[in-house]
Amino acid sequence: MNHLFLVRHGENLANLTKELSSRRVDYSLTPKGILQAEQTARHFLAAREAGRAGYGIHAVYSSPLKRARETAEIIAGHLGLSVAVMDNFREIDVGDLELQPPTLRVWTIHNRIIEGWFRGQVEKAFPNGDNYITICNRMRAGIEQIVAGKDGQSFIVVGHGGIFTVTLPELCPSAGLSYLRTENHNCSISEIEVEWSNGRLEGRLISWASYAHLHGPAADLVSGLPDMER
Repeated sequence: MNHLFLVRHGENLANLTKELSSRRVDYSLTPKGILQAEQTARHFLAAREAGRAGYGIHAVYSSPLKRARETAEIIAGHLGLSVAVMDNFREIDVGDLELQPPTLRVWTIHNRIIEGWFRGQVEKAFPNGDNYITICNRMRAGIEQIVAGKDGQSFIVVGHGGIFTVTLPELCPSAGLSYLRTENHNCSISEIEVEWSNGRLEGRLISWASYAHLHGPAADLVSGLPDMER
């Protein structure tokens, strides 16, 4: 059995502008995002030094997008590790929607596609982007690559709220959907145990989207979603 810590990146400009960002839009962390990443790094370091189970991190992986890579580099630096960048963990590819201004109309289209996935419309795709099958296959392949031939190790994957939230039922079928009531905020940490069962990698959700390690200005969290009631 191996441990995975799924860490959402720190705050970046797109969290404030509500731009959809998966390939073409690629911002660095804001000063608050850097602070969030620093506090997350210190959390992992303190947990390791305290001998907490599962916190002996063996490797850190990241999405190639700047906000994730910069967050991962801060965390890995505190742990004395390097960062392996994997395209598998890139945010959901929203295709042509990323080229459009972040209006409520665009977000409504985005949300309807995501909601359709949870209703079983798994082949419904973003225009020239991902559908549920492609995003889950991409995420699963990345995790399988990380844990191949490993046992009893712990890994950090720094990525995005969308891909983590959408693919969780595929990775952890027993988790149900109650986790959707908790938003995956910047630098929140989700913990999963994974092991092979009958030739398939299965996960067990231990905790979802915890941000208790953030404090002060770093805990002044901004939702990545627009106010759809405006």
